[in-house]
Amino acid sequence: MSSRINIARPQTNYSVDPHGLSNSRPSSGYRAADPDDPLEKIKAFAKTVEDNVEIYSQPLKPHLPAIGRFLIVVTFLEDALRIVTQWGDQIWYLQQHRHFPWGLSHTFLIVNVITMLVGSTAVILKKNTEHAVAGLLAVVIIQGFGYGLIFDLNFFLRNLSVIGGLFMVFSDSMVSRKSVFAGLPSISETDRKKYFLLAGRVLLIFLFLGFMIQGTWSIVRVFVSIIGLGACVMVAVGFKAKWSAAFLVIVLSIFNVFANNWWSVHSAHPQRDFLKYDFFQTLSIVGGLILLVNMGPGGLSVDEKKKTY
Repeated sequence: MSSRINIARPQTNYSVDPHGLSNSRPSSGYRAADPDDPLEKIKAFAKTVEDNVEIYSQPLKPHLPAIGRFLIVVTFLEDALRIVTQWGDQIWYLQQHRHFPWGLSHTFLIVNVITMLVGSTAVILKKNTEHAVAGLLAVVIIQGFGYGLIFDLNFFLRNLSVIGGLFMVFSDSMVSRKSVFAGLPSISETDRKKYFLLAGRVLLIFLFLGFMIQGTWSIVRVFVSIIGLGACVMVAVGFKAKWSAAFLVIVLSIFNVFANNWWSVHSAHPQRDFLKYDFFQTLSIVGGLILLVNMGPGGLSVDEKKKTY
């Protein structure tokens, strides 16, 4: 007769981490993004648009700086041509309405024409850009006082945007140079470029603000203003700046063709000159936005901070 002997062995608890070196908290892991989340959908759409801007702008990318610089100064070239072709009217206006003495009115116009032609040519050729931009900035300020338009809100906002475009030109062409006072602290080229890009981005959007406060309101105008204002804020803070600037380029170009169609107005109509002036100024702001699409928003922007963190 056989018997079975059951020997009860003591149960031993083995510790996986006897020294307590591991993290005792359970791992939560990574939670996958919910594709149905509205915020995720917006992010995905923004990423798609940004990628498309990069893809479709590639063939034009080598030419974007030259196109942008030309469009920025085209308003100065048109202004110089208008002064020359309307010399008598310009002299009459300055003497009769602005009370310029005979010699001063001629000198004022000659200096403006020469500065605009020389400065615009230098910007297009990317030669002595710092001096060219300074000369064109001086023209904007002098003309504002000379023609008595400095306190006109629409003129003021438009010219702020033109100045923003000139800042973009300066940033695009910025070169390093040695400090005049060796040993003293100075702002590096990179820092200066960041600040000029920031100023240029902020100033560029003032044209759209001028568009919002003038004219009659309609449903379409309200819709375009809301979307455009959102894009302007994105440009100013540098969030998705490239594709928001590209969006403004498209919107302003369409608006410019339909709203400032000076070619459809009779040559003798006084409104023709105003529409022509607005048309070429808008082209200048479009040029500044094109440079922004090419260069990016710079260091002082949300886009660059996101790369850091």
